[in-house]
Amino acid sequence: MEKPIRVLVGKPGLDGHDRGAKVIARALRDAGMEVIYTGLRQTPEQIVQAAIQEDVDCVAVSILSGAHNTLLPKINQLLIDGDAADILFVAGGVIPEADIQFLKDNGVKAVFTPGTPTTVSIDFIKENVKR
Repeated sequence: MEKPIRVLVGKPGLDGHDRGAKVIARALRDAGMEVIYTGLRQTPEQIVQAAIQEDVDCVAVSILSGAHNTLLPKINQLLIDGDAADILFVAGGVIPEADIQFLKDNGVKAVFTPGTPTTVSIDFIKENVKR
């Protein structure tokens, strides 16, 4: 029996809205994944440290604050520095279309914007987690 995919859902930065993170966390659980939700206002260091300690397969961050071009590349670099670059890194939230390629160039494997069906995120994670 294969172990379930483990996903850390994080909210980096000063953003205080977590409804989207809770919706995706619930959808991932309903899809059979184990979810660790770190809560609001996490630093990139806290998110990466938790991901490594929890031995997750995927880090999924939700960001609405507009600090995505600063915080997400930092999370990616910390994953690399922590010898955890094999962890799938995805993001969701209010991210302008013009910024998505920059984020992908800086380690975010997929960006899910508002209105993306949860099944799209679930399928992407299932198809791209390295086992």
